Amino acid sequence: MNLPNKLTVARLIMTPFFLAALLIPFPHHYLVALVIFIVASLTDYIDGNMARKCGLVTDFGKFLDPLADKMLTTSAFLGFIHLGIGIGITWITFIVLIREFLITSLRLVSAGKGNVIAANIWGKLKTVSQMIAIIVAIAGKYLLTFFEYMDTNILVCTVDIITNILLWISAIFTVISGIIYVIQNKDFIDPKK
Repeated sequence: MNLPNKLTVARLIMTPFFLAALLIPFPHHYLVALVIFIVASLTDYIDGNMARKCGLVTDFGKFLDPLADKMLTTSAFLGFIHLGIGIGITWITFIVLIREFLITSLRLVSAGKGNVIAANIWGKLKTVSQMIAIIVAIAGKYLLTFFEYMDTNILVCTVDIITNILLWISAIFTVISGIIYVIQNKDFIDPKK
């Protein structure tokens, strides 16, 4: 297994630890979750660049990298539902899950016909927008723990507004990227074939 694929596997392994840190209350657990998420997100950037620059792109990596991204970001969204972070987070998570099931199914059908559908720029924009929204949401939640006993309505409102805007922007990119994947690969889902 090459180094980019090892980084991808590391991201998969970090995901349950991230979710545990997000949901299990202990001192500074949001900070721990934030650090794990940022490190995992950086492995996504590093493994892809390294694979392309060093000629280490593999079908295994093309399959595993998007899966690792989906597991990491989806775990965050599920944690946000539990924590009540974000207005409409259940709907955002629903949009994300529908898109991911759709594209995963499309990839499976494509693979059955001998083709690998790699991530495109829209899928990468979707992932980056989700990761940024998640980082800001967790950082905001951690910041608010320092002010939980003070009257901080303005700070809470500001954090909530920024978090919600970024989460909904990521949902929009999720929809756009899903539509583009389906259009670009419609031949694999043609009911006449």
